[in-house]
Amino acid sequence: MHHHQVQREHALPGGGVASSTPSFQSILAVTDLTARGNRAVERAALLAAEHGALLKLVYAPADLAPLAHAEAATALAGLARAMATRFDVLVKQVAGPGGGLAQIVDEARYVDLVVLSHERDRSPAAFFTGQPVERLLRQLRCPVLVTRLDTRLRYSRILVAVDFTPASRELVSLAHGLDPDAALELFHALNTMHESKLRYAEVSEHAIKTYRHDSMRQARERLFSLTDSSSARRNRVLSAIGRGDPARQATVQQQHARAELLVVGKRRAHPLADFLFGSVAQRVLCWATGDVLVVPADRRADTPSLVISRKLQDVR
Repeated sequence: MHHHQVQREHALPGGGVASSTPSFQSILAVTDLTARGNRAVERAALLAAEHGALLKLVYAPADLAPLAHAEAATALAGLARAMATRFDVLVKQVAGPGGGLAQIVDEARYVDLVVLSHERDRSPAAFFTGQPVERLLRQLRCPVLVTRLDTRLRYSRILVAVDFTPASRELVSLAHGLDPDAALELFHALNTMHESKLRYAEVSEHAIKTYRHDSMRQARERLFSLTDSSSARRNRVLSAIGRGDPARQATVQQQHARAELLVVGKRRAHPLADFLFGSVAQRVLCWATGDVLVVPADRRADTPSLVISRKLQDVR
């Protein structure tokens, strides 16, 4: 159930470039002013330079070692000057002593990209209230990019997990818009629960194999449709199909493809449902070894928003 059965390349007509490719005009970078948090700011500054975006910085203190307000303000100002000089971008500091999660949610309403670091919080409180990144995803109506890798390098390969809903085209478009020069691969995991139901109903093995073959053919056709209509700036887009749990298979494929970034959608659900069952996006965040861009299904329609997340355990 965990092997990937097919990998294909699809040619894009004329290497076509769609005019709907998103652009990002403002980025909010959140840091606890540690070396790890500041590396997230570097990723934000790099993307701001590539997109000609405004970079906004906000301090979100770590619970265990918060800086004094004056010390934090001085350090944040120095970081802003360093990013402006190094990446030649316009940098603005967000005023305030660091309001944690609430301040991030408020500031995220006005930007296209937020940058934070992520490390899993294993405290009892996080078990009952959810990881900070999960709590953010419930409140933000913009995509969330959770980074774990070295932020000084551009993405060379991006994997997009698609489920063939209308939102899948938007995921592909966002992936192209984030870094049009990165190689792109689309991935879909076939649901094996239907086969299990057929076996439970004692359907013949021949019928099950026919069903499996038809499912694979339909998935290939839909993947081709997505690549054919995408806004890629390259001539070819890879695609792959797996079988089994979509979250597990997507993270396995991310490692197999050596994709630094995995793009996945998230449907809005009741917090209790997320707590009991976990969404695909939440499970991807637990298992992925690279960066993950989570795109809420009900994101703001007025802007191609992005959120990059780094060490969200420090943001409460």
